[in-house]
Amino acid sequence: MTIQYDSLWGPGQLLAFSGVDGPTAYDTGLCLRSLGPGTALAITLPGTGRIEVSDQPPLACELACDHLELHLADGAVLRGAFLDAHRLLLEGPVRVVVDDDRLVVRQKGARTLIASAVVGGRAGLLEADLDAALAARRWWSEAQIAAHGLADRPAAIKALRQFKGQIYSPEGIFRHRWSTPDRWPHRGCWLWDSAFHAIGARHIDPALARDCIAAVFDGQRADGMVPIRSNPCGADTVAYTQPPTLALATWAMMRSQPDPAWLRGLLPRLEAYLAWDMQHRNGGHGLPCWAIEANPTCRSGESGLDNASRFDAATRMEAVDFASFLALEWELLALLYGQLGNTAAAQRCAQQHASLSDLIRQRLWDETSGLFRDHDLEHGRLCPVAAVTGFLPLICGAASPDQAARLLAHLDDPTTFGTAVLLPSVARNDASYEPDMWRGPVWVNMVHLVAAGCDRYGFTDAAQRLRTSITTEIERWHAVYGTLFEFYDADGSIPPPELHRKGRCAPDVSPFHQCFHDYGWTGTLYLDMVLDHQPLLPRLDLAGC
Repeated sequence: MTIQYDSLWGPGQLLAFSGVDGPTAYDTGLCLRSLGPGTALAITLPGTGRIEVSDQPPLACELACDHLELHLADGAVLRGAFLDAHRLLLEGPVRVVVDDDRLVVRQKGARTLIASAVVGGRAGLLEADLDAALAARRWWSEAQIAAHGLADRPAAIKALRQFKGQIYSPEGIFRHRWSTPDRWPHRGCWLWDSAFHAIGARHIDPALARDCIAAVFDGQRADGMVPIRSNPCGADTVAYTQPPTLALATWAMMRSQPDPAWLRGLLPRLEAYLAWDMQHRNGGHGLPCWAIEANPTCRSGESGLDNASRFDAATRMEAVDFASFLALEWELLALLYGQLGNTAAAQRCAQQHASLSDLIRQRLWDETSGLFRDHDLEHGRLCPVAAVTGFLPLICGAASPDQAARLLAHLDDPTTFGTAVLLPSVARNDASYEPDMWRGPVWVNMVHLVAAGCDRYGFTDAAQRLRTSITTEIERWHAVYGTLFEFYDADGSIPPPELHRKGRCAPDVSPFHQCFHDYGWTGTLYLDMVLDHQPLLPRLDLAGC
């Protein structure tokens, strides 16, 4: 028995059958999570239980999304693979305890079968060909590793395998394969997560990347609204959306592998979704406002920046991130319509981009700090919080060349955004800064976007600096814990599992009070940064500015 690619055992890594290999089951499929400091696995779905292996970590292991091989301290070996969405076959020393009748366990000799009770654990499956099952589970990621020369990049191997495990097959409302931020506890299909998944997946499986985008529209409402999340049973019933990023993902997809027929069917749905945002989130002066909630730890889930301090005192504000995303979406939609020869639609969308960009410059620039800020409509002022979202007008070209240069100067100021790991979600010297989710830590998607904005303005050195900073940090902590985290400490000193999420770090109390492990877009955007060396967005023509 030989480990194909070395992994690192650590808590929080997820295992489930992938929609890449066959049908999944949203409600009844198995999902497991690795535990430490010894060697154990928690069963998280459809029931709960625990697989005890050893009180010591393995000496060596291959831990993937759907198979494992562990070489234990006492010389024993544990191997296992998912036979399908409902059944996991293990061979080696384990002790399984299940907490309810939604799970079935069968054992014979060194073999153990764990199954969802909806399909049962047929005794004959204990004799299944485990070598064949392991080979079947490995083929997809092994093909990608070989095709892209990633055998010597452990974090990239992890990212590939992690993404594979976050894919569901068509089910319920979904007519396409779809992706989730993590198979537990988020589970559903989220709008901007899916876009970021597709941006990375386009390099490794273009058809799957197209599915990740199209699946989001499987939950689109008749009036054009795209909800914050959907699952096979239907769209979220709460009337919230999420950052508009689907035209960006579509643009990226068309850039790497054009498919005019696929694009032609998608564009009207994309435009309807942007029109809904413009109509239902207009702040009154032409700029959009996020829905803001009363929940103190999630003041604006719609923005995707749940607990950002910029929402602490606001009830309604023109949001610089929302405006920048919308402007970019209209710009890219114009270019995509142009690719199909629809000049009238292209001009219509280009006008929306120009109008939003003008308003961003007029209403959201803070000359004193050299940063774009939200406009608090209730208090009639720019928001006092200096947030990473202030860089996002770079992505849509709204910033003037002088404004762009002032923004980038913050990368060299350690008191604001020039931290050890670029870019903090809140300026390091802001009164609201703390190592908690969107109140200070670094998020991969923001770094990725701002780097793309830098490329637009010709700040290629700054773009590379940003990408190198975050990819180095991802690789650094992967080498310690074997996983890819949701966010990272801007000072590079607090280990990701110790960072707070929504007020505390208490994973034993709730999985939502921890920095998530095996997090979706961290892996896919990391892959995008290490696999792609071409600018994501079109270069701006600054000659006339």
